[in-house]
Amino acid sequence: MNSGDTGLWSSGFNPPDNLEFLEVGRLWWLAILGVLLVAYVAMQFVRRNAAVRFTQVKLLDKIAPERPGWRRHIPALFLLSGLALAVLAYAEPAAVTEVPSERATIMLAIDTSLSMQAEDVTPNRFDGAKAAATAFLDEVPPEINIGLVSFNGIASVRVPPTQNRAAVRSAVQSLDLGESTAIGEAILASLSALEDFITEFEGDAPPARIVLMSDGETQVGRPDAVAVDAARAAGIAVSTIAFGTDQGTVELPGNPAFPVPVNERALAEIADGTGGEFFEAATTDELTAIYTDIGSAVATEEARVLVGSWFSGRAMLLIAIAAALSLFFSNRLP
Repeated sequence: MNSGDTGLWSSGFNPPDNLEFLEVGRLWWLAILGVLLVAYVAMQFVRRNAAVRFTQVKLLDKIAPERPGWRRHIPALFLLSGLALAVLAYAEPAAVTEVPSERATIMLAIDTSLSMQAEDVTPNRFDGAKAAATAFLDEVPPEINIGLVSFNGIASVRVPPTQNRAAVRSAVQSLDLGESTAIGEAILASLSALEDFITEFEGDAPPARIVLMSDGETQVGRPDAVAVDAARAAGIAVSTIAFGTDQGTVELPGNPAFPVPVNERALAEIADGTGGEFFEAATTDELTAIYTDIGSAVATEEARVLVGSWFSGRAMLLIAIAAALSLFFSNRLP
């Protein structure tokens, strides 16, 4: 993807990184400049020999005692350097960089099982998850499409992919807890929502990812392996976040407190099986940071940005310096 030239001085003094030329064939003009450089050097020797041969040195010193000497070569050096940069600009240089993607889609799948009541995370896992998801919505670029799936014993698409942040934010705040955990169903529901959304695009499918946050493991519904196979077939990575600690406990009415440790292994296997990434978060701040990092990775795509103005601007500057020095040293343009 190409976009317009960046500003003249936007890259500072150093040239842009990851540079490539879209019209490599035009760089052959540099060979012509090389020929001009060789010809210039050769002419200096010819001119010097001619001056010594046909001019009395003593008389020349009296007639022109103040000769520019080596300074007369400076304008030529600036001129050739400027022309070289002009050739590079003519070859359409482009910098490979990351730019915001206007088509990227992220499905947030948030665990709403009863174990999310555990207070090993301040104030508790559930409130921490909602706070982190809300902060993520505030940080991710507005061009990115965000969808929401909640899951406990069943998985529900709360909001299909959209740029309407208010709708997703409202859905996050209205999440309720329920019994059991169905991670496989959550992934399959997310895939279904993405498939419906992606079919609206023509050409290449937009970049998409499922970001699943959970503190447990699948207890009901289709197994994780089925969901992993479906995600792999669709070419959509599932990044998983294990939220909580091994010290988490939940106390339900009429029952003693029981432990609800996080199953990192099950979540890591899902990420590995789909080409996603696995993360662990023991605090709300860590979860927020992970959401932000994932969003930054999905929300950008590689692009080639034309930077010819960087070269052409500096070429004009060097040529102008060459002209000024030539006028100063010899009262003529180069």
